[in-house]
Amino acid sequence: MTDKFSGPMTDRQTAVTTMTTSIHPHHRPPPRAVAPLGHAAFDLLEQARLGLTVAAMAPSASQRFVVAHLAALRAGAAVLAARARPRSTRGPRNVWTVLPQVAPSLAEWAPVFAASATKRAAIDAGLARVVTDREADDLLREAEHFAGLVAVHLGVPHQQMLAA
Repeated sequence: MTDKFSGPMTDRQTAVTTMTTSIHPHHRPPPRAVAPLGHAAFDLLEQARLGLTVAAMAPSASQRFVVAHLAALRAGAAVLAARARPRSTRGPRNVWTVLPQVAPSLAEWAPVFAASATKRAAIDAGLARVVTDREADDLLREAEHFAGLVAVHLGVPHQQMLAA
């Protein structure tokens, strides 16, 4: 199928277009929201959004915490994919050390998620009772807010998730 705005569409785009036009025949998705951003950044942001949905439905605090942290990590990686310029570095660096340099307006979030990485690593190592329900819920809210700010920063339409 070909969209008159953007050329050949993927199966996912075709499904979304079909669903939206069957519900609202005069509504079409925005033309080529991916073009100025790049596919890698757009895909990472979409993965973050999906992760937030999965985290919200996770049955345990540890699962909610891990998936919310990964969603924030993907949102941060989307910024780097869209804005970072490759340059030689000494050794690997993580998203939370590079983000303040690439997007100073989002710098305050780097320490929040860098600190939660330690607990996520403990959970990944099998220590399931490292976080409380409150900590998991707080991280999920922070990750949702961060992903929304990233979407705005990247110029991608965003709608805040509703609380479950």
